[in-house]
Amino acid sequence: MSLKGKLALVTGSGRGIGRATALKLASQGADIVVNFFRRREAAEQTAKDIESLGVKAELIRANVGDPAKINEMFDVIENRFGHLDILVNNAASGVGRTVMDIDVKAWDWTMGINARAPLLCAQRAAKLMKGRHGKIVNISSLGSLFVLPTYAVVGVSKAALEALTRYLAIELTPQDICVNAVAASAVETEALKFYIKEGLIKDNRQATPAGRMIAPDDVARVVAFLCSEEAFMIRGQTIIVDGGTSIAPFIAAKEAQ
Repeated sequence: MSLKGKLALVTGSGRGIGRATALKLASQGADIVVNFFRRREAAEQTAKDIESLGVKAELIRANVGDPAKINEMFDVIENRFGHLDILVNNAASGVGRTVMDIDVKAWDWTMGINARAPLLCAQRAAKLMKGRHGKIVNISSLGSLFVLPTYAVVGVSKAALEALTRYLAIELTPQDICVNAVAASAVETEALKFYIKEGLIKDNRQATPAGRMIAPDDVARVVAFLCSEEAFMIRGQTIIVDGGTSIAPFIAAKEAQ
């Protein structure tokens, strides 16, 4: 699956799933816009690793939780490149609280980054994708389907993201833009270590029916497929990457005991 000559923006691509996705797309020939907000050093390393694959990397610092910064980022892309072929809405954040403990600030912060930002990015990206067979992939999580401890506002934001994916898929089809989402279970990243340390989730790494933890590369490979022409007829879908966890909850629970 060659993406040679394509330009991809991956939000939050300095580390974790975003980094793995950026590198996977780069390995297939795409030039990458590496977006980050806080960790410049990690983003710079991602850019170097991308360039070592023989493609170009453009580093743009932008907090996607701020609509003005999203516009600034897309202004840079438009002025520098004049087009965009792939958008991966990966950047995410959230506040770990129960439903009854969610306040307005936690709600607005989480929804702003996890649901509003992908909408605003898609609106700007679509204008740069005209006539280019564009692809948009949103990164969700199984928390959109299942109730997890202190994951309420994040889960709701991801459910909103998946609904947005379906609406975008239909509205952007006339512009020849494919829109889909990928939802993963717990992925072995720095964020997962934090959730385990804080006791927000259990360490169930041995409970996955597939026999191992989900790795960022597992998600990245599915994203890359959805960005290829082979996935042309897949529209508005949320592809689950979880090693079978969501369809074998009894097994997972038994192994976790």
